[in-house]
Amino acid sequence: MKKSIFKNGVTSQSQSLPGGNPSSERPSRPVVGRRSFLKGLGATGALLVPATALLTTTAKAKNPDASGKLTKGDAAILRFLAVAEIIETDLWLQYWELGGQLNVNPTNEFATPTGGNTPYTDGLLLLDGDMPQYINDNTDDEITHVAFLEAYLKSKGASVAELDLLNGPTFRTLKGSTADGVDPKKVGKRLTNLTQLNVDTSYWTRYRSDNKNPDLGDTFAQAVNPPNGIINRTAIPRDNDDTKGSSPGKPTPHVQAIAFTAGFHFAFIEIGGTSLYPSLAQRVSDPEVLRVVLSIGPTEAMHFQTWQDKAGNANTGNPPLTDVDPKTGSSVTFVDFHATTDPLLQANLIMPEPTFFLNRNFPIVSIIRPTETKGAAMGAVKALTADGLFNGQSEDFFELIADLASDADAARRESDK
Repeated sequence: MKKSIFKNGVTSQSQSLPGGNPSSERPSRPVVGRRSFLKGLGATGALLVPATALLTTTAKAKNPDASGKLTKGDAAILRFLAVAEIIETDLWLQYWELGGQLNVNPTNEFATPTGGNTPYTDGLLLLDGDMPQYINDNTDDEITHVAFLEAYLKSKGASVAELDLLNGPTFRTLKGSTADGVDPKKVGKRLTNLTQLNVDTSYWTRYRSDNKNPDLGDTFAQAVNPPNGIINRTAIPRDNDDTKGSSPGKPTPHVQAIAFTAGFHFAFIEIGGTSLYPSLAQRVSDPEVLRVVLSIGPTEAMHFQTWQDKAGNANTGNPPLTDVDPKTGSSVTFVDFHATTDPLLQANLIMPEPTFFLNRNFPIVSIIRPTETKGAAMGAVKALTADGLFNGQSEDFFELIADLASDADAARRESDK
């Protein structure tokens, strides 16, 4: 198994989905409010990622917008990417606790093994026999992204005050799951909510289309549960009631639906980073910062391609599976994508189909989409919010991440100023 360089206790994460709304492109908001907010909360800079302590760094700036040796825009971009990775790590750790532990492999170093949740893991194994390993590796990757971006910012003398705040307990107040396999010490201390998701599955048809591109204003149909997609569904067992009736190797249809929801959510999360990094890279000034962004970003694309391949195995060889959530009444139906004749749903089309890029006068080309840089960071915040990940979070949390997104979207190359 792949080892992480990080020890127990990391609970950070984040991810993002760009493509945003042109109206979100606006100058950075005044920072006085955020500085006062950080001061009022007593941001301490107590990082949960010990690897950052290994670097000899410039003394941490008191100003949360301080950029040190970086341009203001480069610092803002890296800070927002780190925020996205913090959010992502938080949700991946929840998936890991329940379905990614590989029978409590003792070499796992990024969190405390709990034994996992057998019915949920059995549901995930219907997607692929390697799901626990892939969940481990994806979680590990996001943790390393957070640690590196934070350490890099600090090495340049840039402030990480907001990152410390998100890594700390202030916003980690969401309940999360109480099912078997959850670390009891983390109940009520989550940053993200995986129990009320609205999973936008239009990424599936977007990457199989050969004549549409979101950057050109095109929209795409939902692949799962059309026309609305997956609405108000949990992607993890909320408690042991969700797994009742399962036996080893035989998850109930309800557990299967939860696991299939997770499978499509995995890809939704990773498609965000796949677009976010190249979208923001277009605004970077320093060649080394550009190297950082271009080196991390493609790993998100590798994650996305893996997860969409596995999601395509939901309900393979079976009649449609319909599940009505006993707690919310929300219904979802999963069909066998391997049996479809619709190329926009075909399960094994996991490589980006060529489509139009820049304008429709050029020949079609296989590309990442979207990569429009305008409003990319705010678009990511909006997409994650619409996903339901932040249900239950405070207004202060929303204000903080929106402010950081605004700063990233306001960044400009030095040569463009």
